[in-house]
Amino acid sequence: MLSVENLRAAYGESQVLFGVSLDVNEGEVVTLLGRNGMGKTTTVNTVFGLLKPRDGRVSVDGIDLTGAEPHRVAEAGLGLVPEGRQIFPTLTVTENLIATARARGPAKWTLERIFDLFPRLKERRRNMGNQLSGGEQQMLAIGRALMTNPKLVVLDEATEGLAPLIRQDIWSCLARLKDEGEAILVIDKNVDALTRLADRHVVLERGNVVWTGSTPDFLATPEIKERFLQV
Repeated sequence: MLSVENLRAAYGESQVLFGVSLDVNEGEVVTLLGRNGMGKTTTVNTVFGLLKPRDGRVSVDGIDLTGAEPHRVAEAGLGLVPEGRQIFPTLTVTENLIATARARGPAKWTLERIFDLFPRLKERRRNMGNQLSGGEQQMLAIGRALMTNPKLVVLDEATEGLAPLIRQDIWSCLARLKDEGEAILVIDKNVDALTRLADRHVVLERGNVVWTGSTPDFLATPEIKERFLQV
């Protein structure tokens, strides 16, 4: 579904990615792991056309989207839950969700389904985005991405800064999405939660992929976590 091959990217003269490759298949959950500053968000930004690559290839279902504008990437079926949430503060919850709604044929995700997934959003549907808690904003950001009816949802820092109970709500939501066959690429620092959710993992160190493998392989190789993930 998503294929990233030998991706290289830079901010000005400072190169950040040095040949990142990863794949996400249909119905699969894949993590992108690494300490802060190792290139995870840069990888996401380059995939979504927010940063133009120096080299490499990005494709979705075989369609070359390397360096494509963000709207083309969204039209191809990628939905983003960005770091910092970036919801529209002066729109209501309902308006935030409708603003990005897009269906490819019969819509899998509708307002009713989002409100079923996140009952709290239904309760706050008339509230403005800036009147929501951090956890509610994250729920809204996920709902907004799903309203594009994507083939693949990408979450950058899925639970960062959230209270423990809200984090659990988000993990439960992602588990439900996986059970329903959604393909997910997720970045988060909670490795234990990620290993309960994900099928495969990609570990970055200074813009390079230093390890990739299944969850059983990851759990059987504790030195990966100790060497590349612990601060």
